[in-house]
Amino acid sequence: MLSPEDLTLIRKELGREPTDVERACFQNLWSEHCSYRSTRALLKTLPTTGNDVILGPGDDAAVVRFSHDLAIVVGMESHNHPSYVDPYHGSATGVGGIVRDVVSMGARPIALMDPLYFGPLNREKNRYLFEHVVAGIGDYGNCIGVPIVRGEVVFDEGYAGNPLVNVVCIGIVHPDRYLTGRAKKVGNHLVLVGSSTGRDGLGGASFASRDLSEDATEEDRPSVQIGDPYTEKLIIDAVLEMAGTGKVWACKDLGAAGLAGASSELSSTFGALIHADRVHLREKGMIPAEIMLSESQERMLLEVAREDVPLIGRIAEKYDLRWSDIGEIIAEPRYTVRYHDTVVCDLPMALLVHGAPLCTWEKAPYHTETTFARPNGSYHDLALRVLSHPDVAEKGWVYEQYDHDVQLRTVSIGGDAATIRLGDEALTLSCGCNPRHIYLAPYHGTANAVVENASNLACCGAEPLCIINCLNFASPVHAEVNWQLEQCVLGLGDMARTMGTPVVGGNVSLYNESDEFGTQIKPTPSIGIVGKGPAVPPPYPSDGDELALIGRTGPHFGGSVLDAVTGCGGPAPPLADPAIIPEISTLVRSGGIFGVTDLSHGGLIAALNQLAPLSRIKLEDELLNGLFSETYGRFLLACRNESSLTGLPHHIIGEVGGPTLEITGTDGKLRLKKTELMAAKAAITAVMRHSWH
Repeated sequence: MLSPEDLTLIRKELGREPTDVERACFQNLWSEHCSYRSTRALLKTLPTTGNDVILGPGDDAAVVRFSHDLAIVVGMESHNHPSYVDPYHGSATGVGGIVRDVVSMGARPIALMDPLYFGPLNREKNRYLFEHVVAGIGDYGNCIGVPIVRGEVVFDEGYAGNPLVNVVCIGIVHPDRYLTGRAKKVGNHLVLVGSSTGRDGLGGASFASRDLSEDATEEDRPSVQIGDPYTEKLIIDAVLEMAGTGKVWACKDLGAAGLAGASSELSSTFGALIHADRVHLREKGMIPAEIMLSESQERMLLEVAREDVPLIGRIAEKYDLRWSDIGEIIAEPRYTVRYHDTVVCDLPMALLVHGAPLCTWEKAPYHTETTFARPNGSYHDLALRVLSHPDVAEKGWVYEQYDHDVQLRTVSIGGDAATIRLGDEALTLSCGCNPRHIYLAPYHGTANAVVENASNLACCGAEPLCIINCLNFASPVHAEVNWQLEQCVLGLGDMARTMGTPVVGGNVSLYNESDEFGTQIKPTPSIGIVGKGPAVPPPYPSDGDELALIGRTGPHFGGSVLDAVTGCGGPAPPLADPAIIPEISTLVRSGGIFGVTDLSHGGLIAALNQLAPLSRIKLEDELLNGLFSETYGRFLLACRNESSLTGLPHHIIGEVGGPTLEITGTDGKLRLKKTELMAAKAAITAVMRHSWH
């Protein structure tokens, strides 16, 4: 609902009472989801330009140069609230929406990533959400033929009542042939192409801008859109063919706020006249507000010259898609909607699209320093508890449901980052963050999330091109949440500047908290990073290879997986120095190493289980610190000869090979059998398969 203050401002500007349609337009377009009222000023502090940035934030997706004849188009979205209410359809339409954002730029979608955040798997409701979110993402992506090549899954109590479903889509387009979502010429027509408009998804933008109540799954179900991936596939092919004619002046996906949102944003540099009665409908008796604000899926809006409308219509019909000529761009800067012979909406364009006043909330820093308490249990027990934690365990149960080979570009999805072949080079992709670290230290934790994702690229020999983000937070009305938000954005921006990598786009999702569980999510500035590197991933280590550790290890257990399983507390990792990252990337490209991974979730014990599960290790440290600390900026690598590491600060810690993982520290020895390591890796699969029975 509009606040009393908003209604007072609207009445003053209009000099009258808004109509029902106008009120609905303001309620959705002035929502946090559409207007960024709490974050607009803060987001302007991010570095968004660079030599390769063709189009930065502000459109449906960003455009970044990859080569002289190829650009990548990248966007990131959230579908959090819908995915709690209806996890299958909520997550599926999240995929559909971000794919259409990329298609609206005239780009062909080639890859998806999905950072996901859930409550602990020991609760049936969380397992249900996890199962159906993954199924929704997998089914939709598989049906439209776009590979899901990367993701992350984090499990924490804070997401029990409010899971997070973030999706990244990457597309390709010629650098000179991309579209934008801004109208170019007065007199051009607006053509709506795709599915018929129904009542599904009504009020979706405003629904995404409030917290979830206990009975959300029932009362809010009409706010969740229902997707049709088969129509989406037709939309992708049809819009790309339309764009290929050179007759499309601008294009916009119908997402949040439906036709009202897309048409007002597209025409905001001029004005628009919309004929709501011309929209092709799925249901009888729909009133103008429903027609304009419906968020029915698989719909696109195109700006086309009057004489080219029949051509666009013929292409739509070729793909068995319905279409309607619903309006035109006008010179007067007003947003006008007619329904038959009645004007049901007549608003100043600037007021509707740009007039939402900023929200200012109090900020209050909090202190989360905790004293480290040495955990009970043997090293053997602690190691297996960490390795079997679902943040660390293998994610095969998830990615085996995804078709990652469709389009025949995928080189690798294993290891630290995904690799997608583009010509003679590769697009390298990573995503995610560590909410527990970020909660303890919002600025450092977010900056370290950038470092960790860039480190993943370096392990594939790639260098970052750009950063995207999805800023997921609880309600900014809470002073501590507003402080978290500010610190996280500042940490993101400062590290992006330090690394010379622009932040080209993203999304903000606030009010992620639940009355049902009495929980707020931890601050979750989910990062997506896109890099460019060689098309051949580094090889896997062989028996006899030496294992080297790069970077200093500190007693940083706060927010670690060890902390999650034991409650040991302790300091969070300090700010990492990213200077080593380009050196790792160069070393990988030189071919001097035979496997590398950075140290993140789970520390060294997790890295060993990934890179060299059967090996002999000797640490010049206590096992607790050496194995479980999560200090950032460290790498584990395998080499045939230590001379290949000349110039890099490192120390040899062991050798690949043997029947077990044997680790010796200054205070004892740990031996893990192959069967134990494999069982720990399979922890998620074991839990989910057991839940089906």
